[in-house]
Amino acid sequence: MVLKNLREQIETVLRHDPAARSSLEILLCYPGLHALMFYRVAHWLWERKLLLLGRFVSHLGRLVTAIEIHPGARIGKRLFIDHGAGVVIGETAEIGDDVTLYQGVTLGGTKLHRGKRHPTLEDGVIVGAGAKVLGGFTVGRGARIGANAVVLAEVPAGASMVGIPARPIGEATSAPALQTADDFLPYGTPCDGIPDPVAKALNGLLGEMQALRARVADLERELEAERAPAPAAARRSG
Repeated sequence: MVLKNLREQIETVLRHDPAARSSLEILLCYPGLHALMFYRVAHWLWERKLLLLGRFVSHLGRLVTAIEIHPGARIGKRLFIDHGAGVVIGETAEIGDDVTLYQGVTLGGTKLHRGKRHPTLEDGVIVGAGAKVLGGFTVGRGARIGANAVVLAEVPAGASMVGIPARPIGEATSAPALQTADDFLPYGTPCDGIPDPVAKALNGLLGEMQALRARVADLERELEAERAPAPAAARRSG
């Protein structure tokens, strides 16, 4: 089982990262993979009530990788942590299969009680660099969280979220859980056109203003033409 999980993790990195050239390179040089290896051991200890030892193994993983995963978190298969530095995954966080996290992501809590206080990420979610997902709510299957977004409330399946606080852009999609090159969304952030709905609205207003200015200029020219004095020949014939 351990070797199968390790093989799946290496295949996940090869599929997601074109910079990865071999399984050996991934095994030796990818901190996201190392962090998950430490997590699996720490979580195994945590589940058997060896809490201090689990936390210690988790702490060692943080020292080695700069990625902090609480041993109480629940993580599914094929999690891809790209670059990884600064990633924080809290105690009651739950992560489904085929999720992607970029550097600086925080899955944090906003409460001080010991219950569910960290988010649940369903299958296929992508969380962009520097994004913060804070609270005990669910981010639906296939959702995309843009870079540096701050998510404070539940996210529907297939939605793309940007901004502070995060808000949806575009229409929700039925994105597949297993990401492929065709539906790749770098850092969870739309890169085609203007992703910010406020910016889109302002851009539309600017376009309307330009059209109105052109129309006003046309009307002024027509008015000036009507007010212009008639030619001399026309006056004599009159």
